[in-house]
Amino acid sequence: MSTAAKRPKVSDGSELSPLQNFLRWCDDVSLVLNSKVKVSKEGTVAEYGMLATDDIEEGEVLFTIPRVALLHQGTSEVSSLLEREKSSLESSSGWVPLLLALLYEYTSTRSHWRPYLSLWTDFKSLDHPMFWPKEERERLLRGTGIPEAVDRDLANIRREYTDVVLPFIQRHPKWWNPEAHTLELYMQLVAFVMAYSFQEPQEEEDGDEEEDEVETTPNPPMMVPMADMLNHVANHNANLEFTPDCLKMVCVRPVHKGQEVFNTYGQMANWQLLHMYGFAEPHQSNSNDTADVPAANLYQVATQGIQSDLDRQLTEEQWEMLCEMMGDKTAFVFGKQGCLTDTDLHTALKVLSMSKEEFSEFKENEGWEEDEEEDDDEVSRAFSYDGLPELKPSWKWLLHEAARLTLQSYGDEGAAPTEEGEEAAPNRRHLNASRVRHGQRSILSTLMKVTEKS
Repeated sequence: MSTAAKRPKVSDGSELSPLQNFLRWCDDVSLVLNSKVKVSKEGTVAEYGMLATDDIEEGEVLFTIPRVALLHQGTSEVSSLLEREKSSLESSSGWVPLLLALLYEYTSTRSHWRPYLSLWTDFKSLDHPMFWPKEERERLLRGTGIPEAVDRDLANIRREYTDVVLPFIQRHPKWWNPEAHTLELYMQLVAFVMAYSFQEPQEEEDGDEEEDEVETTPNPPMMVPMADMLNHVANHNANLEFTPDCLKMVCVRPVHKGQEVFNTYGQMANWQLLHMYGFAEPHQSNSNDTADVPAANLYQVATQGIQSDLDRQLTEEQWEMLCEMMGDKTAFVFGKQGCLTDTDLHTALKVLSMSKEEFSEFKENEGWEEDEEEDDDEVSRAFSYDGLPELKPSWKWLLHEAARLTLQSYGDEGAAPTEEGEEAAPNRRHLNASRVRHGQRSILSTLMKVTEKS
C-alpha cells in the first residue's frame, strides 16, 4: 500500500490541521457554509461540533451540500466494480458495498474524500461498546440489553467479513489488500457508518391501500460531510433536508450566538445512542428514553405459583400463541409517558388472564374477538402512566412483578435510581453507562409505582 499523503502547507510553510484541510476541501466541492456558524473542537459536547458565531433565526440554512460531495458506493472510485458485482455483495446488513467503498477510500492516498476521512486518523474516539472489553461491557451495561445487541453485532460483522468481504477483496487485489483491509479496520468502519452515516427518507408515492402496504427496501446509508459534524440531542435546533440536487441543514428554532447547533439522529433512547453512536444524553433530558420489559419476564410471572398440571399446560399454550402473534417482538417498550407497545401488551395481558373456556374461544377465532373491538386511543390511554392504575388488579400484578424482575437483572436488586453517578463517574464509559442504566431504572421504577396495589 502507498504511504500517507502529506498535509497541504499554508503560505508560511506550516501544515494545515485536519480540520483546516477539510474546510478547504469543502470550498473545493462547493459546500456552502453559513458565515454565522463554525466547526470547532472547543465548546462542543463531543470531539467536533458546530457553534453559532452570531444569532441565527428559525428557517436559516446553515450549510448546503451538493450531492456529488456525498460519499457512498455510487460516488466512490470503485463504484463501477461494486455495481457490476453487487449480486455477490448481498448481506443481512446491506452495508457491504458502502463498507468496501470506505475500505478503499480510507486507505487510498489519492482519494477524493481524503481531507474528509482524515478527520478520523483512527477510530478511538468512536467509543462504541463493541470496542469495550467484554467483561467491562457486561459489568457496566448489565440489564440494559446492550451487551446482547453487541454480541449479535460482532458475530454478524465477523461472519459478513469472512463470508462476503474477504473473498471479494481477494478477487480484486488491484483495489484491496487483505493485509491492510483487515477485519479490525472493517469493524472500525462499521462503527463509523453506525455513528456518522445518514439514510435518505423513502419517497412517499400516492397509491391505493394495497400498494401502500407493500414493503420497500430502505435506502442504503451514505456519508454526508459536514452534516456529521453536528452532535445530537433530543431537543435539537437543526434538521437535515434532502432535495434532488443537494442536502441542506436548516435551523428549526432560533440559536443564539455561542450556542451549539444540534441535529437529531431520530427519536433515540439512551441505550440506542450508546449502542449505535457511542454516547448517551443525561437521562433526565432525553425525552425519548425507554426501558424494555422482556416478554419472557411476563411469562415467568404468569407461571409463578401454578399448582396443577392443567393450569400450567393452559399457560404454556397461551404463551405459545402469544409468541406466534408477536413474531420477533421480544419485549414491551415503556417510555416516559407509558407503554409504547400498548397493543401488544394489552393482548399479552388479556390472553395470559383468560380462562380455559375463554382461551378456547379465542383460538377458534384465530385471535380475533367478534364481540369486542378496542379503540386504539382507549388502549393508549389505558397503558399510559395515568391509566395504568385503573387496570384490572390481576393485570397490574403481572406488570408490577415483571418490572421487578427486569430491575433485578441490573444486578442491584431493583434499588431506586439515584442522582449520583454523573459526577462520580470515573471516565466516559462509566458516565454513559450510568446515564443508560439510570434512565431505564427510572422508567421501570415509575412503572412499578403506578402498578402497586391500591
